[in-house]
Parts: sequence; structure tokens; C-alpha cells
Amino acid sequence: MSLETPTPGDPSRGEVAATTPRRPSLWRHGNFVKLWSAQTISQFGDEITQLALPLVAILTLEATPFQIGLLGTFQFLPFILLTIPAGVWVDRMRRKPILIGADIGRALLLTSIPVAFAGGWLSIPQLYVVAFAVGCLEVFFDVAYQSYLPAVVERDQLVEGNSKLELSVSASSVIGPGIAGFLVELVRAPLAILFDALSYVGSVIMLLFIRRPELLPPPHDPAAGPRPSMRTEAAEGLRYVFGHRYLRSIAACTGTLNLFGNIGGVILLLYIVEELGITAGTIGIIFGIANLGVLIGALSAERLARRFGMGHTIVGSAIASPLALVLVAIAPRDAPIPYLVAGGVIGAATAVIYNINQVSLRQAITPERMQGRMNATMRFIVWGTIPIGSIVGGLLGGGIGLQATIWVGAIGSFIGFLPVLFSPVRSLQSIPDAESA
Repeated sequence: MSLETPTPGDPSRGEVAATTPRRPSLWRHGNFVKLWSAQTISQFGDEITQLALPLVAILTLEATPFQIGLLGTFQFLPFILLTIPAGVWVDRMRRKPILIGADIGRALLLTSIPVAFAGGWLSIPQLYVVAFAVGCLEVFFDVAYQSYLPAVVERDQLVEGNSKLELSVSASSVIGPGIAGFLVELVRAPLAILFDALSYVGSVIMLLFIRRPELLPPPHDPAAGPRPSMRTEAAEGLRYVFGHRYLRSIAACTGTLNLFGNIGGVILLLYIVEELGITAGTIGIIFGIANLGVLIGALSAERLARRFGMGHTIVGSAIASPLALVLVAIAPRDAPIPYLVAGGVIGAATAVIYNINQVSLRQAITPERMQGRMNATMRFIVWGTIPIGSIVGGLLGGGIGLQATIWVGAIGSFIGFLPVLFSPVRSLQSIPDAESA
């Protein structure tokens, strides 16, 4: 980061901050609260599906480790296939209609699972199809969602906005798994997924009430020549990310963490159920307690960045995150629950702290016209490693055993912090000015 050297007589940063009017809390920002509410409702439902969908495969359809890995692969494969073109479309369109359309589509797709279960024709191939189709819509939702926040709040409110959005993840992730485990045992896993479908309907209603105008991207000027093709605009997004000193190192770090994290994580539920002998209801309680880490991360991410600097916070959270899988791998079979809870707290807290800071940095340093393609390219890289990790984890789980596979993921994750450690990100104290980024 290039910083200007202050000259004698210039006010210090503290003096400037003291004289800068502080904006009201985003809890008083009506449009943001509606966006936050939509995310909270949808995220709560997602917590049910995240637990119930693999349990449908494990408990209802008796899936093998490879089939579980393949299910995770289908779920995230769209982030390899569609993310780059999705970024171009998002930069050409208003973002809110994309969010609403993706929510409606996901509600319909997830409803097909309890319907098929009630009709007696639910199968593993159907889970693959639904997981893939929902993943396709999630690509568009996620790219549009992260690009939409800067249109709802001001640039200097992005860290606060992302922190509060993570609070929605926190509230739902603490409450959701316990309720999900209870629902799975009460009505069985396929029927529990219906609650996620209903949550998307609630999200749509809240999004419809956001009134802040969203400007349509300016039309192409014919005098400037023919409109660039999607391939040209997609290539511009790739060049922007790979050519940016901050973005390329963040992409490498996150992609590596996701690759190895999913090698161990994709068979985690199978390991807990089959080798540790824990029931669905208890799993829900464990995950609910462990997800207090999300609350810890959401409440501390901004404070840690102010205290230690944004760069050190990003690097430190990346270093600590692999401890989550280590604690799972060393959990004793006669008393695994404290280790699973501790690992979950560490994993959730570090992931939230890392994501709030790196996503806020990305949003703030990227021009509005590039937001969609930047987010799409980042998603392509960092989520594109997830299906690779899932299929590798499924193969290793069937080949070397579930616990050994978790160790592979844990050990590999410890190299994830290196790209940000040896980059200019490490020296960042706060979000740099757009001109100096």
C-alpha cells in the first residue's frame, strides 16, 4: 500500500477521525435492515438444509463416502462453471431482481425433495440434481449479493455492514442446527428441508420492501465502438483480480483453505455419525453451540482490525482456522463432544473474522463497474476449489479412512495463510484509499 507521508502541520489520523462526523448505526438504516432481515431469514433456513441434506443421503438413502463426496461436488461445481459469466451478467443488470429470482428458484427446487420423499421416489441422483441446480442459483445470488451491499450503504459503512450481516449468520447458526437436528428426528431429514424452502419465500418478501433506487448500469455508447463480448468483459475481471496486489493473494489464501478444509469437511458428518456414533439431534446441539463462534467472530472482527490492523487480522485468522479440523481428528471416541464443540467454535470464529475483513477490503477497493466481475472471479477461484476438495475427500474417505482424511485436510490447511503473509495485505492497517489500492 502506498501511503502519503504527512508533512509538519498536517493533522494526525486521530485528529482527523475526531473531527469526522460519525454516521448513525446501520440498525437505523431502513434499507440495510431489510437486506439484513432477508439474509437472516434465508440463512436460518440454510442451516436446516446444511445439516438435513447430507443426512438425507446418510440416514435415508444410506450413501457411501464417495456418494457423500460427490454430493458436495455437485453442490459447488456451479462455482467453477458459472461464476465468471455470472459476474458479467451482474455488472450488466440490477442486482435486486437477481437476488429475488434466485430465492424463488431455490425455494421450488428444495420443495421437490420432501415431495419426492412423500411419493416414495427420492433417490441419490435427485439429490445430485437439486444440489447442482440450487448451486447454480446460489452463484448468481452470491455474486449479486456482495455487489449489492455497496449500493445500499456508503463506502465507509462496509465493514459495519458486513459485520452485521455476519450477525445474521451468527443468530441462525446458533439456533438453526439445534432446531434442524430436532426436525430431522421429528419429521425425518427430507421433510425438514421444506423449512428452508419457506425461508426463501420470506427472504423474497423482505427484498421487495427495499426502496433505495438501484441504478441500471449505463448503456453501451455505440460511438465508442461495438460492445465488448461477454468473454472480453470476463477476461477483464480475471485480469483485474490477478493483477491486483491485494486481491490475488486473498484469492490464493482463501482457495487453499477451502480446498483442504473441504477434503476433511466433506466427510465430517459421516465420521461423526458412523465412527463417533452421535445422533442427528445431538449433532444439531453440538453445531448450535459451536456456532457461537460465528457470534464471537462477528462481534470481534471490526475491533480486532482496529486493534491489530486489518492485514494482521486477516493473516492471524487464516493461521488459526485449521485448528478446527485438528480438534475433530484428535477427539477421543469415548468423549468427543467437547473437542467437536471447541473445533466448531474456532472454525466459525476464524472464518467470520477472516471473511468480514477480506470481503470489506475487496468491496472498498473495487470500482462499482467491476464489482460483479471482481466478486465472480473471486468466487470462481475460492469456491472453485471446494468441489475439488469434496471429491478428493470422498475418495480418500473410502480409501484411507475417515479420520485419516480429516488429518489430510487439517495438515494441508496450515499452508493456506502463506499467500497473505508474504504479500502487501499483511501491512494493511485499515482499508486503503481507492487511489492508493
